[in-house]
Amino acid sequence: MLEQVPGGGGRPPEPDEPALRRLSHYLLSRYQKGTRPVRDWRTTTNVAIDLMVYAILSVDEKNQVLTTYIWYRQHWTDEFLRWDPERFDNLTQISLPAESIWVPDILINEFVDVGKSPHVPYVYVGHHGEVQNLKPIQVMTACTDIYNFPFDVQNCSLTFTSWLHHIRDINLSLWRQPELVKFDRSVFMNQGEWELLYVLSCFQEFSVKSSDSYAEMKFYVVIRRRPLFYTVSLLLPSIFLMVMDIVGFYLPPNSGERVSFKITLLLGYSVFLIIVSDTLPATAVGTPLIGIYFVVCMALLVISLTETILIVRLVHKQDLQPHVPDWVKRLLLERATVLLCIRDRKKFSQSRTQSSDISRQVENNDSTAKLNHYGCEDPRECETAGGSRPAPAFAGQAEGSPLMHGLLREIAAIRQFLEKREEFRDVAREWLQVGYVLDVLLFRAYLAAVLAYSITLGTLWSVWRDA
Repeated sequence: MLEQVPGGGGRPPEPDEPALRRLSHYLLSRYQKGTRPVRDWRTTTNVAIDLMVYAILSVDEKNQVLTTYIWYRQHWTDEFLRWDPERFDNLTQISLPAESIWVPDILINEFVDVGKSPHVPYVYVGHHGEVQNLKPIQVMTACTDIYNFPFDVQNCSLTFTSWLHHIRDINLSLWRQPELVKFDRSVFMNQGEWELLYVLSCFQEFSVKSSDSYAEMKFYVVIRRRPLFYTVSLLLPSIFLMVMDIVGFYLPPNSGERVSFKITLLLGYSVFLIIVSDTLPATAVGTPLIGIYFVVCMALLVISLTETILIVRLVHKQDLQPHVPDWVKRLLLERATVLLCIRDRKKFSQSRTQSSDISRQVENNDSTAKLNHYGCEDPRECETAGGSRPAPAFAGQAEGSPLMHGLLREIAAIRQFLEKREEFRDVAREWLQVGYVLDVLLFRAYLAAVLAYSITLGTLWSVWRDA
C-alpha cells in the first residue's frame, strides 16, 4: 500500500540499504587489487601462516608418495580495508570475494593437486584491516626415508614462500607459537595407517645467485606408520617358513625326503617374494631393511639346502667310497662329539675300533685265500697246512680231485664275498656316523646364525620403538 504524505504524491520512501552491502560497496568501490595494500611502499607486508594436518589420504608404498590433506591459514593486514564500525551498524567483520582484493602469492614448493583441493572463494576482513584466508589443500610429497619400512617414521616437508616478492615486500611468520603448532592434533583423523607425531616449523631466508633474499617457512610433518598389517602379511609368513626349515633338520640325514622338503621350502619362499615385491618400496637410493631381511632369509635357505645335499652325499652309496680317513675320525668322531655333547659318542669310538679290527682281519683273510688258491695243488695238502683233519668221505677218492678243486674255489669265493660285503657295511656305517656328527655340527652353526640374525632384527626394532 502507498502511504499518503501530506503535500506530496503517493511515492514510497527509500528503505535503508543493508549494512553489509553498504560496507562492501564502501570497501571495494575504489579498491585496486593489483598493488600491494600499503600506503608507504617501504612498509613490509607481514603474512602470518598456520598449518594443521587433517588426514593422511593415501600412501603409495611402491613410489613413496604421501598425499596429505591440510588446513592452511593466512593472515595479513590490508591498510585499504578499514572502516568505522559505528557507521555500519557496529559491523566489525565481513566476508569478501578473494578475487576482489589483493592476496599474497604464497605457494607451496611441493606438488599441490589443485584439481582435488576444494576452492574457497571468500576471505574474512576485520575493521582494522586484518584479512584471514582459510582454505584446505591437498598436498603430495615424496618421502624418502624407507630404510625402516614398515617400522618407518616419515619426515615430510611443506615449504611456503612467495614466488615473486622478496623479503622487503613480503615477510613470513607463524600465526601461532611453535609449541602450539607442534603438538596440535585437534583436527587430525587418527584412524588410518599413519600416526601423527608432531609438526615442526622453521623460518629461513634464501637467495638465488646473490639476488634479493626471499622469506621461506618450512613445516616438517613427522608421521609414523602402524606396522601391524605388514607384520602379519610380510614378516610372519617368512618367519614360519624359516621355522619349518629348522624343523626339517630333524629328518634322518640318510633320507632323501629332507632334500625334497627343503627344495619345496625354497620354491615356496621364492613365490612369496614374488607376491610381496609389489608392496616393497622401490628406490635406487637405498634398500629397506625388510628387503635385506628377505634376501638374508633366502640365503639361509640356500645354505641349508647345500648342507643337506652335502650330508646326503656323504651317507648315500658308500659302497663306492674308501674308508674314512684317520684325521676325519679324530676330528669328527672324537673331538666333535665331545664339543657337541653327543650322548652316544662311545658307540662311535667302539664302532671305529671294530671297523679297524675288521679291516685288518679282511686283509689277512684275503692273503690266506690267495695262498690257498695259488699255493696248494692238492686239497689234502691245503687241509694239512691249515691244521685241519682230512675228510673221510674224500680220502679214498683220487678221481674226485677236480671236483674238490672247484668246490673249494666256490667256497673261497663265497667267503671272500661275505667278507667284502661286511667291509662295505662297515665303511657305510663309518660314513653314516661321520654324516650324523657333521649334520649336528652344521645344524647348530645354522641355528646360531639364525638366532644371531633374529637378535639383530629385534635390536633394530627396539631402537626404532625407542626413537
